[in-house]
Amino acid sequence: MRKLRFLLARLLASSLLATAALTAGTARAADEVATPSPPQQSWSFDGVFGTPDLAAAQRGLQVYMEVCSACHGLKQLAYRDLSGLGLSAAEVKAVAASVTVPLGLNDAGEPVEGPGLPASRFRQPWPNEKAARAMYNGAVPPDLSVMVKAREDGSNYIYALLTGYADPPAGMEMGDGMNYNKYFPGHQIAMPPPLTDDRVTYADGTKATVDQMARDVVTFLTWASDPDVVDRKRMGIRVILFLILMTGLTYAVKRKIWSDLH
Repeated sequence: MRKLRFLLARLLASSLLATAALTAGTARAADEVATPSPPQQSWSFDGVFGTPDLAAAQRGLQVYMEVCSACHGLKQLAYRDLSGLGLSAAEVKAVAASVTVPLGLNDAGEPVEGPGLPASRFRQPWPNEKAARAMYNGAVPPDLSVMVKAREDGSNYIYALLTGYADPPAGMEMGDGMNYNKYFPGHQIAMPPPLTDDRVTYADGTKATVDQMARDVVTFLTWASDPDVVDRKRMGIRVILFLILMTGLTYAVKRKIWSDLH
């Protein structure tokens, strides 16, 4: 009798676990259906030999500095890395000096702040996580250093997120301080729409539409996630061309040496 009760208990537990797994799977499937996949865009950095468009990335830096940096940091990036975008040493120094960053401690052991240096890391918009939660209604804005790599289909996802704000469907109840976004899981996001037409004025005269700014900042963030990508891919192309040349020369020498035996 005891064995029978034990077997029945095991059977009931297995049934409950299977039901829970099925329910969770159904919920995940429903969420995937409700949240559309980001539309695929064409990017300059697509493909094995693709690299970020540096002009677009420079505009994206401007969007980040004037819009995104108020909430999101780039703690893995130093200002001197901006030379990889094609900025001169004077331009890098000017960008760094335009913000205030921690400069260590003075002789009394007190923290000192001042204009950034090329060696400084990008300024954090908040001093610590608790301060961030207090400022942003309990949420901590994520760091954007490797966001493109951290999200599946990162470039397309971030572009879709930045351009996916809309009015919520009829009957959808929104939480306090939440905004509707078609491509954010659950469709409710604490970040208000960061981009509006003409939010920035591009130095090169490019029209600052929401679409243009979103593309530019995605290009910049793609570069920021791997600042050496341009030099590395250029070197890779040179190596491949060198190997092709050496293969041809080796084959020609081989034919010359062995020609007398044919």
